[in-house]
Amino acid sequence: MNTEGLTELAATEAQPMVEPAPQTPPVQDTHAPAAAETPAAAHPVIAIPSLDDSSLYIHRELSQLQFNIRVLEQALDESYPLLERLKFLLIFSSNLDEFFEIRVAGLKKQITFAREQAGADGLQPHQALARISELVHGHVDRQYAILNDILLPELEKHQVRFIRRRHWNTKIKAWVRKFFRDEIAPIITPIGLDPTHPFPLLVNKSLNFIVELEGIDAFGRDSGLAIIPAPRLLPRVIKVPEDVGGTGDNYVFLSSMIHAHADDLFQGMKVKGCYQFRLTRNADLSVDTEDVEDLARALRGELFSRRYGDAVRLEVADTCPKHLSDYLLKQFNLHETELYTVNGPVNLTRLFSITGLDSHPELQYTPFTPAIPKLLQNSENIFSVVSKQDILLLHPFESFTPVVDLLRQAAKDPHVLAVRQTLYRSGANSEIVDALVDAARNGKEVTAVVELRARFDEESNLQLASRLQAAGAVVIYGVVGFKTHAKMMLILRREAGEIVRYAHLGTGNYHAGNAKLYTDYSLLTSDDALCEDVGKLFSQLIGMGKTLRMKKLLHAPFTLKKGMLDMIARETQFAVEGKPAHIIAKFNSLTDPKIIRALYKASQSGVRIDLIVRGMCCLRPGIPGVSHNIHVRSIIGRFLEHTRVFYFLNGGEEQMFLSSADWMERNLDKRVETCFPIEGKKLILRVKKELECYLTDNTHSWILQSDGRYVRNTPTGNQNPRSAQATLLERLSLPVLTVSTGPSV
Repeated sequence: MNTEGLTELAATEAQPMVEPAPQTPPVQDTHAPAAAETPAAAHPVIAIPSLDDSSLYIHRELSQLQFNIRVLEQALDESYPLLERLKFLLIFSSNLDEFFEIRVAGLKKQITFAREQAGADGLQPHQALARISELVHGHVDRQYAILNDILLPELEKHQVRFIRRRHWNTKIKAWVRKFFRDEIAPIITPIGLDPTHPFPLLVNKSLNFIVELEGIDAFGRDSGLAIIPAPRLLPRVIKVPEDVGGTGDNYVFLSSMIHAHADDLFQGMKVKGCYQFRLTRNADLSVDTEDVEDLARALRGELFSRRYGDAVRLEVADTCPKHLSDYLLKQFNLHETELYTVNGPVNLTRLFSITGLDSHPELQYTPFTPAIPKLLQNSENIFSVVSKQDILLLHPFESFTPVVDLLRQAAKDPHVLAVRQTLYRSGANSEIVDALVDAARNGKEVTAVVELRARFDEESNLQLASRLQAAGAVVIYGVVGFKTHAKMMLILRREAGEIVRYAHLGTGNYHAGNAKLYTDYSLLTSDDALCEDVGKLFSQLIGMGKTLRMKKLLHAPFTLKKGMLDMIARETQFAVEGKPAHIIAKFNSLTDPKIIRALYKASQSGVRIDLIVRGMCCLRPGIPGVSHNIHVRSIIGRFLEHTRVFYFLNGGEEQMFLSSADWMERNLDKRVETCFPIEGKKLILRVKKELECYLTDNTHSWILQSDGRYVRNTPTGNQNPRSAQATLLERLSLPVLTVSTGPSV
């Protein structure tokens, strides 16, 4: 669950603060009625910077990091169930792992190959790395303090205990000894370090121990050091039987067991110290798509190398002596600033295994059942419903099942001729892939555009591609140099002698699991023009030829960016003419400098701009004379905000678009993406009301300040607490469920 700073880094702690009131531009508004003359001193002249000025932009990696910090803040929010607070703390770890594997690794690579490039913010990679190090060190310390001083004591009150070695009684010690000798010692491989046993090549993010020894072994060796790699198949958290640990849920860490019995692994020698550590490596795959004949084969080779990329971070127990941590840094060619000492397990993400305890439902979110629209509840034929009107779904509040059912019906329907589908992240054994396999086996023409390079899902996508091919489907690996990130499905069905098209377009992936955790829109449609556009885009992906002209669909890398810039410019012109102008955009990240400049120009002209940006945002709001009409908020809650929605007032002829793309260079210039209109006043009004839920959230929204800080929004005065996700749960999920009206995530 991944994603996404700060340029002035001094103040990063969350502070309670009300949502700032919209700022009035300190420049003359040429479209407002003339005001009474006032002394010149009342209107100080503000120097307005050029829109290319680096001070107007936030570094993308630092902004990404600031998102992770907002995630960590949720662990302190007492309105969340306790195990969910723990989960947020662990998500911070997981996000940080990927941040180092990809973002930090990329910055280090630029320096190594003398290819340092500053973005619009002007910050050089070495400067960014220094700020990242300062920020991460402070928040990792804070993370472990939250774990040790707040969450673990709170869990203990509910009889969920992590028993440290110093608290093991005789009974637990005996059980640990037996477990170690029966389950751990037989499969663990300690490695002594000497000239014939050089330092081992350690797997990315694996748990390891450096052991300091005293004595001479059977062969006369006395190097004094050894490494113990902990096998990945061993659980990092082991539950103690109730007859040993007593009532409740009692756990011990694998690391504690190895520490306690390291002597058993070095018979006849004295263990002076045993300290856990973990190494993070560059995990970004580098396949030169222009020099490979078979992308699938090349990726299979690269997947192995991902485990052994260049080192980017070293985590060690805070009890580890400096001479040993210095030794490890030298082995991995890392600087002291890349060392992180932690007060607890170095691999916190393994604690996810206990966040879904069946014994403590009260410490977790109240379950809910996603709703299915009434139109589809009693219909045996989804095609007949979609042929009459568009169906819009907002997951996870509304079920993803209709999307799966549409594909299942297509697989069995004798009138269906062909199915075409993009797959970015779906899982090799998902219901979507099952239905595609059934369709192919039932004689349908099935074509799947599988994006093999979906980061960290490459192996799964290789497996699903093989599975589809074995069933007789045609599998295409997208376009060289452009990731296929579009989410679309096209079904061709013969009706009354004619071929009719049905399409699904979405903002998220074809992954039923993610559809329960991520907020995403799905559109089921038989609109002739839109379905024809989807067919044209599939033709471009599958075959060869010139760019085809679309009627309704905007698609990257061809028309999407220009379309967005044109619509922003149109709102700008409306404002220049003194007409109301408004833009609302919700997405994951905003980094594209051209889009940001266009938004700045729109703000200068008087366009009201509301941005709901979950992760990275390189734009600075609230700068006098530049972005004073722009307001940016981030929502962090129970579900990962993933919808991409673009609203334009358009002189009163409102336009609403949903998209698979964020406003990032990679999405708009280097990926195949879709952006599709929501049409009809009813659906436009519905999406607008859902956006308003986010714009009025005052419990789980964070307001971006012009200096790059994010400040938690809180109710003030007589305001009632408002949570966007809680409101949408109440509004869209099944009415038979009881959903808390208070703050929810």
